[in-house]
Amino acid sequence: MLIGVDWGGTKIEIVAMEADGTELLRERELTPRGDYEGCLRMVRELVERIEVTLGRSGSVGIGIPGSVDPISGKGKGGSSTWINGMPIVEDLHRVLRRPLRIQNDADCFAASEARDGAGKEYRVVFGVILASGAGAGIAIDKVAHHGPNNSAGDWGHSPLPYPTENEMPGDECYCGKRGCLETWVSGYSFVRDYERGGGSRGLTPADIAKRMRQGEVSAIDAWNRYVDRVGRGLSVVVNALDPDVFVLGGGMSNISELQQVLPEAIKRWTFSPVFVTPVVLSRHGDSSGVRGAAWLWQE
Repeated sequence: MLIGVDWGGTKIEIVAMEADGTELLRERELTPRGDYEGCLRMVRELVERIEVTLGRSGSVGIGIPGSVDPISGKGKGGSSTWINGMPIVEDLHRVLRRPLRIQNDADCFAASEARDGAGKEYRVVFGVILASGAGAGIAIDKVAHHGPNNSAGDWGHSPLPYPTENEMPGDECYCGKRGCLETWVSGYSFVRDYERGGGSRGLTPADIAKRMRQGEVSAIDAWNRYVDRVGRGLSVVVNALDPDVFVLGGGMSNISELQQVLPEAIKRWTFSPVFVTPVVLSRHGDSSGVRGAAWLWQE
């Protein structure tokens, strides 16, 4: 039995699967935000609970909201900032007392979609997560690619390409830099940009999308800016990597218009005048990452 855990910034989810991908049981709990030890306890409790419920033990793979420093084994680059600098590999082994495989959650997402999701027919998959933050993962031949610094796919912390004068220097990012793509293309950033453009406060991205469809000028303008920024961000991925497919995940991908308009927005900025790369929605939705974590023991 394969057990996957998705330690996310808003939820911690667990799934148990057979080796063929058949799901046996899935559960999720709200993440104890800011409480590192509380998160470790919740991971342990979920693993223990699912094994007791099913009466079976399994291998455990864990996707984390950041990555692991390949030298120190400590968390780095986490949008859930309370994992940064913590001995996360050592601590997860301490609470679970078993062999583990641990990867970045976006890497798990990309590998999941490459293995049996929307990218299964392609060799090089670039998985883009546009949610409360913005991240990405790269899967090659159905396995996540990391690189020597364990940093492949950290697309959200590249600068916004081709910034206009009023986009510079950009907002501060939790990573300590300014103008990172995450500060422009996350769901939170979409809402903030809408409000700055004169839109109503307290709305969700889905609310703003609804107003866009109804013809509200502030919503239309914010949406056009958002699509253009995502297109710019992905155009440099085409220039550098030219993946076989882009797979979209995260809450912003639930706005159906995004998949429809994004190819043209990317093509507008690529070096090559040819852009035929498919842009598709994830097959497994917001549960793709947890499946990818379980698959870590099949790599």
